Amino acid sequence: MHSLLHRISSSNMEKFEGYIFTALCSTNFLISCLLFSRVTREQREPYMDEIFHIPQAQKYCHGKFNEPVVWLADLTGQVVCSTAMLRFINLLFNCGNLYLLYLLICKLHLREKTRTTSRRVLSALSLSTFPVLYFFNFLYYTDAGSTFFTLFTYLMTLYGCHKASALLGVCSVLFRQTNIIWVAFCAGTLVAAKMDEAWRVEHTKKRDEKSPPSQVPLSFSGAKKVVLFTLEFLTSPSHVKAVLLVAWPYAVVGVGFLGFVVLNDGIVVGDRTSHEACLNFPQLLYFFSFTLFFSLPVSLCYHRALRFLQALKKQPLFFLFVTCVSLLLVWKFTFVHKYLLADNRHFPFYVWKRLFQRHELVRFLLVPAYVFAGWNFLDSFKSRSLFWSLAFLACLLAATVPQKLLEFRYFIVPYLMYRLHMPLPSLTRLIVEFLLYTVVNAATLYIFISKSFHWPDSTATQRFMW
Repeated sequence: MHSLLHRISSSNMEKFEGYIFTALCSTNFLISCLLFSRVTREQREPYMDEIFHIPQAQKYCHGKFNEPVVWLADLTGQVVCSTAMLRFINLLFNCGNLYLLYLLICKLHLREKTRTTSRRVLSALSLSTFPVLYFFNFLYYTDAGSTFFTLFTYLMTLYGCHKASALLGVCSVLFRQTNIIWVAFCAGTLVAAKMDEAWRVEHTKKRDEKSPPSQVPLSFSGAKKVVLFTLEFLTSPSHVKAVLLVAWPYAVVGVGFLGFVVLNDGIVVGDRTSHEACLNFPQLLYFFSFTLFFSLPVSLCYHRALRFLQALKKQPLFFLFVTCVSLLLVWKFTFVHKYLLADNRHFPFYVWKRLFQRHELVRFLLVPAYVFAGWNFLDSFKSRSLFWSLAFLACLLAATVPQKLLEFRYFIVPYLMYRLHMPLPSLTRLIVEFLLYTVVNAATLYIFISKSFHWPDSTATQRFMW
């Protein structure tokens, strides 16, 4: 009887959660449509990167590919592929991203399912309004679609549908070539699961309780142990075979991508001079700072700050080493893209001008803040397994370090991945996070719409944006 009542109660809760989520989706779409209408009225012509994206899409529309759409909707190609209609596609991706974020949160936080209806729904809503992503729902940029297919790829991996995941991964790569990193991450999670299992078995045999498998050991001896174990695992034919039996669809995508790189003579499709790869290690430090700011309401608290001070006291040599390495990386590997110094339409231009260019020493004085931001980032993953964390960090390095241009859009997917894997925050913290995102979104959209300006040598209207 008790079991029956529990099932009925759970069913009613799921229905209630479904109604709440549907209502939020509808409200979110309505508000986004109103904002979209205002943005499009103010900026009718293609703006910034749209001057490349929209003509490309319109050329596609002038071919035979748009005929089924025209026939079904009884619209002309000019209407279907007008600037406004092309931008509207991203509003549909926004709805898809909200739903995918919700499904990912449900899947990643199964253990907390019975008492977190409001927290799951609000987490999904909050992340779908993440400012850097949300702003580009109103322009014809690739960010909404790129994020949608990357999240969808990862969701299918979590459900064990690896062929579907690999196919969706191909779609994500078509939106942005660097998404191959997140396809590799999906495969990496499978490798990490096998490695975690082998690590647990080895430590159970040795009865070693000092290095629990759920934590990244922040010590030299711990790092050495992990490196040796990884080399042993990757050189074991039985382990490699077990991994390939599961991860082969991702390997096929990887081989296909390598073929593309060879034929294309590089990863970049478009202006290669503006997308040069380099070892810009401080990009990782900028990302940690970016993450700390946007996750402040849900990641930082008194107890975590206290734990950081305790960690400093317990392992001073390790933190001194990390600080020295960070100083060296900032000194020798800081690259500044010409756009960052010249294009005053982007917010990073002002961050760089008003912070980093104030004095030559500023970039070094920020290193302690970077160390804390990095520690806070890693501490958020302490509930995740050791090798999952290492797989994520490897992909994060690959996604950030080669980028010469400081561009906040490149941080969208890694930030969402970070935030999705954090333990579910309390309802109060989620409300504060949502309010922070709402304020930032309102400010950026207001500035874009109302604070236009003109360059001295151009009649075109210029606007501020991410």
